[in-house]
Amino acid sequence: MKERNHLNVYKGPYSVKDYFNPDVAPLLPLVELPDSLNPYRQDGVRIYAKMMTMHPANNVKAMPALNLLEHGVVPDKTHTVVEYSSGSTVISMAMASRVLYGLSDVHAFLSNKTTAAKLRLMQFFGLNILTDVSLAASTLFGGPSQPEPNDERGGIRAAYRWAQKSESVVNPDQYGNDLNWQSHVRWTGPQILEQLPEINLICAGMGTSGTMSGLGTFFKEKKSSVYRLGVCTAAGDRVPGPRSLALLAPVTFPWRSAVDHIEEVESRPSFSLSLKLCRNGIISGPSSGFNLQGLFQFIEKRKQEGTLAKLTGEDGEMHCVTLCCDLPYQYIDEYFSKLGLETFPAIKNSELTVVDLYRYDSSWEKEPSAALADFYQLDMVLARDLLFFLSKRRVKERQGWEKIVSPVPDTVIVDLRQPEDYDQFSLPGSVSFPLVQAGGPSPFSNAKLLASLWREFGVSLGSESEEICSQIRGKRSLIICYDGDSARVATSVLRAKGYAADSMGGGIKALHRLDSQLEGDQHGYGG
Repeated sequence: MKERNHLNVYKGPYSVKDYFNPDVAPLLPLVELPDSLNPYRQDGVRIYAKMMTMHPANNVKAMPALNLLEHGVVPDKTHTVVEYSSGSTVISMAMASRVLYGLSDVHAFLSNKTTAAKLRLMQFFGLNILTDVSLAASTLFGGPSQPEPNDERGGIRAAYRWAQKSESVVNPDQYGNDLNWQSHVRWTGPQILEQLPEINLICAGMGTSGTMSGLGTFFKEKKSSVYRLGVCTAAGDRVPGPRSLALLAPVTFPWRSAVDHIEEVESRPSFSLSLKLCRNGIISGPSSGFNLQGLFQFIEKRKQEGTLAKLTGEDGEMHCVTLCCDLPYQYIDEYFSKLGLETFPAIKNSELTVVDLYRYDSSWEKEPSAALADFYQLDMVLARDLLFFLSKRRVKERQGWEKIVSPVPDTVIVDLRQPEDYDQFSLPGSVSFPLVQAGGPSPFSNAKLLASLWREFGVSLGSESEEICSQIRGKRSLIICYDGDSARVATSVLRAKGYAADSMGGGIKALHRLDSQLEGDQHGYGG
């Protein structure tokens, strides 16, 4: 057996294999909950979270997956792994199969009630999702999401039958294979006892019942004074992973002899406690909150009965370990549906979540001097004087001059300001499309204005039939407005529609500032 890697550094050809190996990696953390998360601290109760999520596979099912595969995969013979799983077990199997055995052909049988987030998570980890008894990938298994292990209509038996047809296919069978619960006798239990010899109570949820069967069996043998608390879902309710007490009836694992008491827990407090743990630095999913809620309920009952002191140790305190089994990320939508929007901070300017969806690029926003040089074929010194001379002339006064000073071929300058402002001051050869009002705030400082402007641009700039689109189609365009910000939004929309558009940073206001600066330079030279 390899020595434990206390430095937690993995090198060489077996680095990732050692990283996954519980016999080599440092013990998974055991973290005492602070008083803010432990309402019973003043009663002499200390609660520790065993962070099963800190295994490389990020969940408690990594231990069974490792044990099942170690005794199930036959080198040079096994080519395929298939398992019915709601997520964590088969994802752990997929990772461990690749890392330890070089097997990438791992298949998951799933309930049709599996969330879209979980389905995508399994696809993310490269799992092949087999979904009915004929092994076609077109439909999901109907019926209960947690079928009884011996139900021939369900996915558990379907996975078993497929493995029986070929020696190259292995079905580890987390529901009926004793190697599931024995993994916690082998690894999880010894870790906890080594970390906390004074432990008085162990608490875990019951799905396949493997975790509690293993931990309960271990502590019965190694420290029989430890109270063993199992947690089940309340009848008719659901928390991802655990089962109700009724659904445990056909499970053959020795869970009955592995628990001293079972608490039934509802989903809402489970999600709520999980959220509280996460916000206070203990990142854990709903089944972790579920376990802690079961522990709280049990402690409260014993407190009310006056029997809590019977579970304390020699130091007069009660040391409880509860398992953090999963992470919250794949259940985010369920947190919102279970707990309600009022539980979460509101998103300010939420109207922007459905508008202004196209990308921006700083290279599309040109400084005035660079824009003039790019869109007019004039020596820059001449352009500096002539362009500003012409821009100050009213449109009627510029006639004739614009034949000499006009944008370069295959370009067009689009001015979004109102007609009276365009007539007062505009660049030679520009065209007027009055889509922006004068005197308003920047759309980037006013969410409602940005939303309204983006929608208007989507209509006005998004249709090939619109006059503006016919003017700029096949050309490079420079979009101008009062302060540059509305033109920036218009450029984003036009770029998303396939047009080669740029905007003038700062808009006409920036042109005025540039003009003033140039006039000042001229006065200084003359003086």
